[in-house]
Amino acid sequence: MDILSFSLHLVLSGVGNLASYLAAHVLLCLLPAFFIAGAMTALIPKETITRFLGRERPKYISYPAAALAGSVLAVCSCTIVPLFAGIYKKGAGLGPAITFLFFAPAANILALIYTGGIIGVDLALARLLLSLAFGIGIGLIMALIFRQSDKEHDETTDVLFASQGKMQTTSLIFLLLLIAMLLAGTLKISLLSDVYASVSLPVSHSDELQIFLHNLIPFDPARGGEGVSAQGALLILLLSLIGITAWKGIESVFDGFNYWTWTTLLLLAFTLLIAAVSVTPQHDELIIHINGRSLGVLVALLISGWLLKNRLTTEQVQNLLWESWKFVKQIFPLLVIGVFLVGMIRELIKPEWIEALAGKNSLTGNMAGVVFGIVMYFPTLVEVPIAQMFLNLGMHRGPLLAYLMADPELSLQSILITATIIGYLKTWTYVAWVALFSTLAGYLYGIWIDGTMPQFYVWTDRKAASAYLFFDNVHPPFDAKARVLADIQRVQPKFIVIRKKRLQQYATDAASFTPSQRAFYDYVLAHYQQVQPGLFKLNKAK
Repeated sequence: MDILSFSLHLVLSGVGNLASYLAAHVLLCLLPAFFIAGAMTALIPKETITRFLGRERPKYISYPAAALAGSVLAVCSCTIVPLFAGIYKKGAGLGPAITFLFFAPAANILALIYTGGIIGVDLALARLLLSLAFGIGIGLIMALIFRQSDKEHDETTDVLFASQGKMQTTSLIFLLLLIAMLLAGTLKISLLSDVYASVSLPVSHSDELQIFLHNLIPFDPARGGEGVSAQGALLILLLSLIGITAWKGIESVFDGFNYWTWTTLLLLAFTLLIAAVSVTPQHDELIIHINGRSLGVLVALLISGWLLKNRLTTEQVQNLLWESWKFVKQIFPLLVIGVFLVGMIRELIKPEWIEALAGKNSLTGNMAGVVFGIVMYFPTLVEVPIAQMFLNLGMHRGPLLAYLMADPELSLQSILITATIIGYLKTWTYVAWVALFSTLAGYLYGIWIDGTMPQFYVWTDRKAASAYLFFDNVHPPFDAKARVLADIQRVQPKFIVIRKKRLQQYATDAASFTPSQRAFYDYVLAHYQQVQPGLFKLNKAK
């Protein structure tokens, strides 16, 4: 392959990965999250949180409050540093300020939502709990080590944190509705995925369009590529229209609501509804399935729309839209670039490299995850698709968590800026503790994962189950067999159970199987010994 062909291949891989992400993850996951972050910023009075950060406040109040304040801010480590400087110089104690500095990029609301939606709820929960424990722990340790210099901090400024603030009931209800919409769009439970009605539209050759898209944007399910469905292509188009109308409307929202503003809001509602339904393309028709997810999103949209129109003030709505739009402008372009680069990088990295460095839950593997986080620093949220790439290439979930905790915290530029605020000694002490706790967090989480990992992989004609991945009504569709094989190669379970009927069919007519199915059976037959009909035991000699 010449340089030009290889370069074109890399670019197409980046485009395919970007298209897959935009279609599958942005609308029902990231887009509501932007509005949640915007609502938190616009509707929660700052005094409600910051009044608890004074140095004289009890530790059981100031440290959780610092973490809560950080959870609202979906920013990277470079962006959080000026905010850290502001609260520190205005009277926050060193310990709570450090907790705020750690928690904001590591476990803010957007990062947690995105992690849960893309990689898994278990990892998002581990990221939250361990970031909370270690963020508070690092803050307490820093306050203890530098207690003398902290006392010299101007205590009179604590009065700046004494004002009171109260969140309005309407604002709280609106925020909860946004969270409910997010949960309705992302939770994988039968109540939401079950179909309650179907509508057939006379759209010819929609199945051919689906085949065309899969050929246009090839995907490798074993590496995490998801492809683009016909529904996904429509959603990408609608997302582009939202961006155009928002630039003309929300960008100048403080000048009043214009035609473009209302168009943006209507497009948002329509797009979320389209994303929530499931679609089956047929030759002569397009079947739209009305599921619980779409009904939940519809109810949340109707109630939140009514609150926007009748209960929130014009100023509140303007601030909400502007703050949400600020998050989009700040994060989304970087996310697009990052996901595009991930698609290219994925083609260059060999799985055996990742498996050799961090394929197992060891201290060295978790340290490697921390080093990845320092070397491969990306803006906030971009670390999530990077983490998914590492996972698909064979990284253990323990080192993966270590990477997710280290990456948002440690970059050379943020370290240098922090040093100008609290000094080099405190800064490098903080960096050392972050690296240590990130390694420890990944290792502990990896031990738990290994303890819950099954030793049996079961394949049936209808469903596949692997260590972490369960496939049932997946959209957009991808090849579960390839993902199961990738997991098997990494974990090497002791036993595999395969239906005897499928084994016989493969022995007599292997050509009828897909390439990934053939790869699965070839691997099992090469590395496992059949001890009973359908029961294969790992052959250590191989």
